[in-house]
Amino acid sequence: MKAKQTTQVIENHPMRKIKIEKIILSCGATGPDLEKAKKLLEILSNRKANKIASAKRIPNFKVNPGLEVGTRVTIRGEEASTLLRRLLGAVDNLLKKKQVTENHFSFGIHEYIEIPGTEYQRDIGIKGLNVTVVFVRPGLRVKRKKIKAGTVPKKQFVTKQEIIDYMGENFKTKFK
Repeated sequence: MKAKQTTQVIENHPMRKIKIEKIILSCGATGPDLEKAKKLLEILSNRKANKIASAKRIPNFKVNPGLEVGTRVTIRGEEASTLLRRLLGAVDNLLKKKQVTENHFSFGIHEYIEIPGTEYQRDIGIKGLNVTVVFVRPGLRVKRKKIKAGTVPKKQFVTKQEIIDYMGENFKTKFK
């Protein structure tokens, strides 16, 4: 009886609650397509997109260090959950379990015009994007702070099943 009570207390503890930390929208492109991808992300998020530069040399793809190979934008707070609802509408609120890993999940949208409320932009054309949703528990700041950074135990991470349950309850997302 006592063990059952302690597990209920742990489940309801405020430090065990999970929340969405951020959503990262990204597109890979080079040259003129990079500008189109940047404009697309800025239209979707109402924020300025950053370009991503390559760190390595990949001769087969003619990629050199410093070459801009993509763009991304990060959204946090209440705006993130509002945008996530729209983005999930593009995939009919249906995700695969293999898209979910510890602390985050990712999915792709083939064409941005599939997102509800988004109109076709002639100057952008047809373009897809990647969406990554990162989850966190309170207390992760201990690991990230610069002075006296600590370690965080494995139980502080958000498991795959917890993410699936959270998305099912809050966003009515189904997983296959």
